Amino acid sequence: MSVVQLIELNRISTKRQISAGGEVIGQGEQIASYSNIVKGVVKLSKMMADGRQQIVGLQFAPDFMGRPFLKESSLTAEAATDAEICAFPRAIIDRLVTDLPDFEHKLHEQSLKELDEAREWMLTLGRKTAQEKVASFLYLIATHIDPLQKFSKNFDLPLSRADIADFLGLTIETVSRQMTKLRKDGVIIIENNRHVIVPDGRKLKEAAGAD
Repeated sequence: MSVVQLIELNRISTKRQISAGGEVIGQGEQIASYSNIVKGVVKLSKMMADGRQQIVGLQFAPDFMGRPFLKESSLTAEAATDAEICAFPRAIIDRLVTDLPDFEHKLHEQSLKELDEAREWMLTLGRKTAQEKVASFLYLIATHIDPLQKFSKNFDLPLSRADIADFLGLTIETVSRQMTKLRKDGVIIIENNRHVIVPDGRKLKEAAGAD
């Protein structure tokens, strides 16, 4: 991307502060802009025809939210934590994707990364035990919550117990029991019911059944 194009992109961008629980875009809404997450966590959910809703993914800084050339959003994106996003007009991004192969390549790389992560999560939901599911969730947060670190040993849970249960296909009670077991096994330390400390990342990875 040339200096002129970078200046143009910066000029037309809009920064938004979104409080936890605030909606970025709703399912079925017309897409007017795409966004880059500057900080915070965004949860993606899908609504069924009968009103039931499922959390289908999480996005972290510096993820790009949106699919170029789509006219409407297939998901609801909501700030799981206080978040800051940088929004760009859809028309500009669509043009850049067409004009700049490198830019298109970067977005394609992210799409493939998300596809790989979705397949890995299918394994988590379909084959792992309840404890492995909860540990996998914690490992996901530890490895994504801070874009400047490969693994964060201290973090606040970005989701409530109810949302974690929804995301993992478990009951709230099961999530709480498995959190307690991981704590008793020395895999994690929990403070104030929300803050998590991971003394040894390898133990958490093993508990998650990860390779």
